Amino acid sequence: MIDILDQLGYHVFEPKVLKAIHHKVPQKRERLFIIGVKKMYRHQAELYWPTPSKTIYTLKDALLKGTLYDSDVPSSPGQQYPQKKKEILKHIPPGGYWRDLPVELQKEYMQKSYYLGGGKTGIARRISWEEPCLTLTCSPAQKQTERCHPDEIRPFSVREYARIQTFPDNWEYEGSITHQYRQIGNAVPVNLAHAVGLSVTNLLKSIENVSL
Repeated sequence: MIDILDQLGYHVFEPKVLKAIHHKVPQKRERLFIIGVKKMYRHQAELYWPTPSKTIYTLKDALLKGTLYDSDVPSSPGQQYPQKKKEILKHIPPGGYWRDLPVELQKEYMQKSYYLGGGKTGIARRISWEEPCLTLTCSPAQKQTERCHPDEIRPFSVREYARIQTFPDNWEYEGSITHQYRQIGNAVPVNLAHAVGLSVTNLLKSIENVSL
């Protein structure tokens, strides 16, 4: 991709992987950012990536009244687990995953995956109030990427999903519940996008100031 941008006449700064938890997002999510400018501006353009915050926000900060939000998360629709999965997840403590199950249930739930290597820590995962959420996907109830509510045996609701992605509560989503999860899950977390946006704004100002 960088070679293509070079051929199109852009100078590309060194790409950067940013961790959302370092930018006021209560979620362990990483995203690669690529920023470039026309080559005619490369010598005056100055890019400074956002400074990581020392504060790490947790699921509690996302869903309950506090620093990030001035109210508890509003109620909203959400997907539900089938009964068989509920019977499994009721054995998982907050912060736990499939290895917290009795061995026989581990084998039953994991099947062939039980005998393979790797931690597979996203499977049958219940998020703790005291930790950032794992990366949200476009579907909250798939076996490989389960994100169970800390107190209730269900996936996060649409509004809970949005809070974890740091969307404001007045943001509207369209379509079916499945489509709404997809819209939220595909997005760059709002607070992370804001931090990168400020870096781009300062980059443009550096070009403008020299041009003037």
